[in-house]
Amino acid sequence: MSYLKVAQSVFDVEIAGLKEVQKHLPANFDEIIEMIVKAKGRCVITGMGKSGLVGKKISATMASTGTRSFFMHPGEAYHGDLGMIHSEDIILAISNSGETEEVIKLLPFFKENKNIVIAMTGKENSTLTKHSDYFLNIGVSKEACPLELAPTTSTTVTLAMGDALAVALMKARNFKAENFAKFHPGGSLGRKLLTKVSDVMKNKNLPVLASNMVFDEVLSVISSGMLGIGVLLEGQKIIGVISDGDIRRVLKEKKEQALTMTACDFVSSAPFTISPHEKIAVAEAIMHEKKISVLIVQENDSLKGILHRYDI
Repeated sequence: MSYLKVAQSVFDVEIAGLKEVQKHLPANFDEIIEMIVKAKGRCVITGMGKSGLVGKKISATMASTGTRSFFMHPGEAYHGDLGMIHSEDIILAISNSGETEEVIKLLPFFKENKNIVIAMTGKENSTLTKHSDYFLNIGVSKEACPLELAPTTSTTVTLAMGDALAVALMKARNFKAENFAKFHPGGSLGRKLLTKVSDVMKNKNLPVLASNMVFDEVLSVISSGMLGIGVLLEGQKIIGVISDGDIRRVLKEKKEQALTMTACDFVSSAPFTISPHEKIAVAEAIMHEKKISVLIVQENDSLKGILHRYDI
């Protein structure tokens, strides 16, 4: 037996299942999205077993992308957690069979509490579907499990349907990267999108050059700065920069004259600059586009600091 072929077969079956469910997306999908967006309450997701595990992920995705959501275990709900449900909340009930006892037992409460219920199930004529306001069909013809017992394809398409809801809701809310970063301040994306250049730039003991500095002095200032660059100033105004690369070029092309040259003889004009108030995500993009590792931080033509790629 080739286990590689078994693995390939699983992908084939689950891809087929995804395409099958894609065709079943309801004509009123837009209505579902608009209803969730306009709701004053939260999107409460419930499901048992594997459906519950997938439901937790769907809820987490929604919560991190602008839709207030939490997962409620149907068993715990029946023993007190229903007290968390407000009448303005939208219920997303997940059950592949549409007959999961723990979920079905909650329907009378939802009806009495006037909650709108979205059924995410694979059975169009199930109890859950019949007693819900909206129906998202996650029915598939075949599980990837060779025994047709373990939820495999069905859980994959359930997750995809949840992602479809979350992404559509992001579009409806015009949810942007900056919004995402607010909910992920501890991650690298959050740091890049929320942190300003002024928060991480070097602003002390900067390698500042004067135009009359001789080669040895220029070399000493750049080396002591440990940033691979020196900034030539005239008063407070930035005239240009001298990099390690500039030093190497001078030594290669004008080796005999190098020791008698001054900073103004080989300074590079018009350095790449950035405002201290700009986000470091913007700085990173500039560095990537210009293929540079250092940005001069300036404000009102004055040197405020130096930002190195390693600071980001």
